[in-house]
Amino acid sequence: MCGGIEYQGAKVYFPNQEARLPVRTREGGITWVPWGHRSKGGQLIFPNGGWARLESVSAGKWKPWHPRPVQIICDRFMEKDAQGVTHWFDMEGRMVIQGLIAERDQQQRVYVVTESTPPEYTWIHDRFPRLVKLGVKNA
Repeated sequence: MCGGIEYQGAKVYFPNQEARLPVRTREGGITWVPWGHRSKGGQLIFPNGGWARLESVSAGKWKPWHPRPVQIICDRFMEKDAQGVTHWFDMEGRMVIQGLIAERDQQQRVYVVTESTPPEYTWIHDRFPRLVKLGVKNA
């Protein structure tokens, strides 16, 4: 499901309350956006967690947060298997992770878009980040 990323030597893990992900701007730069939401009780402004299933996005379940596709730039990403062992995956070529920017009350959060895991990695997790080519517009 992507529990962490590494970008230019900096590692970011979702459990960190201050986690931010490097998102490519329209101009080609990088901006760091808070990664998802962690429920602390009270009113939920954003969906809890750090991931958005592609099927949920396609079904319109994210519409209340005005979803916008973005590209998360990283050198590699991390998955944990059922035993809690970490596995790092290098990003090949010009690949990036597809993200979703959610907006509410003039705040933004980025969520990693997930899809079914490729068959060769199903032993690690049943969800995997959606990988796309850098610069290609994705829904």
